[in-house]
Amino acid sequence: MKKAVFPGSFDPITLGHFDIIERGVKLFDELIIAIGINADKKYMFSLEERKSFIEEAFKDEPKIKVLTYQGLTVNFCKEQNAEFILRGLRNPADFEFEKAIAHTNRKLSEIETVFLLTSSGKSYISSSIVRDVIRNNGDYTGLVPDAVRVKK
Repeated sequence: MKKAVFPGSFDPITLGHFDIIERGVKLFDELIIAIGINADKKYMFSLEERKSFIEEAFKDEPKIKVLTYQGLTVNFCKEQNAEFILRGLRNPADFEFEKAIAHTNRKLSEIETVFLLTSSGKSYISSSIVRDVIRNNGDYTGLVPDAVRVKK
């Protein structure tokens, strides 16, 4: 059974994330969307909201599980018996950053990182851009799955 972890803070999940998950789930028997918890980070959405957004967005996909974790991603992967980490790449800067993390993870474990390029029409979307649009009362709905809705 091929199992992968797609880690992130998902604050909030975007259509870029959604794209990688939709395509990545076809490659694995199980895909764990792993919401990392960092006590030092200030999030716009609570952990419960972020988890709920993702669970709602993928409620009809039985191969997807949504979990939370703290600590090193490779340790979480080992706990979940996952052999792969799935990551999305939007641009060359993402590649350089993700490459260093993938090499480190490989040094710490036997876990392989699989990269997917974000579809061209979604490569400009990031959670930080979405948060900025939301903060400034802009229309964020074309940047996130329908499950992500801000209560006003």
